[in-house]
Amino acid sequence: MVIDLHCDTFLRLMEGKNGSDLYENNLNVDIKKLIKGKSLAQFFAMWIDLKNDSKPMETCLKMIDKFYIELDKNPDYISLATNYEDIIRNKNEGKISALLTIEEGGAIKGQLHNLRNFYRLGVRGITLTWNRVNEIGFPNAKEEYRNQGLTEFGKEVVYEMNRLGMLIDVSHLSDEGFYDVARLSSKPFIASHANSRTIKEHFRNLTDDMIRVLSDKGGVIGISFERDFLGDTENARIEDMVKHIKYIRNIGSIDVIAIGTDYDGCNPNCEIDNIGEIGKLAEALKANNFSEDEIDKIFYKNALRVIKEVL
Repeated sequence: MVIDLHCDTFLRLMEGKNGSDLYENNLNVDIKKLIKGKSLAQFFAMWIDLKNDSKPMETCLKMIDKFYIELDKNPDYISLATNYEDIIRNKNEGKISALLTIEEGGAIKGQLHNLRNFYRLGVRGITLTWNRVNEIGFPNAKEEYRNQGLTEFGKEVVYEMNRLGMLIDVSHLSDEGFYDVARLSSKPFIASHANSRTIKEHFRNLTDDMIRVLSDKGGVIGISFERDFLGDTENARIEDMVKHIKYIRNIGSIDVIAIGTDYDGCNPNCEIDNIGEIGKLAEALKANNFSEDEIDKIFYKNALRVIKEVL
């Protein structure tokens, strides 16, 4: 089984270029591929680019509408999950769980009531920033932002997400913002799609100290299949994924590692072409002397633990 903490599939479905149906399409993720990959749960991100969108909340609502339309079309295969109990019930009914997230805190437009309304719509995780500055904080995409932390409103968002029971995602957030979340959050938080900055120097990856802090807080880092976060080759190679996993295990612990593919948002040419082929990573980990229990922790148990504690 596998829990994938991040994909951008609904962005692509909205575009309609590779097919607009969740059941079967030409993307990295669809229901048929999720079934083949023995998916327990898939996190679906509603991604917004503030630079090109003057109405981020409205755009996000349109994507959420598409999300529910697709779930309603496929009730025998996939169902919404808003907590641990939903995931277990769906599993017992032979269904994949779909978790709804937002990738860009700017969608709440600087208002806590919008955050609460998104929660009421089923959103259970928010990536606080994407690569643009918003009311919550600063991205790590530019050097001048990296030492700038959460705004006062951003701190309120952390407290309110803790209160509601929502996953705080620090992927894309500035380094200083990461430490603000670590200091302020009373619950575990996640970096849904990131890797080790020591192995691959990239602003989207986490430093050794961040990995330790995340581990100490009981959170997880979702190993991303984005080529630029993994290494220096044209392809996203499985051997590089394993290299990051080994390193993070040694720096943090086995309990801090999860999966966050970034499918349908990352560069093509991945050795694991789609979620249906996720077993290739399990085989590579076995070949590198990871135990069955360690692989299960990476693939779903660690993420499930955080879901149970936070949602």
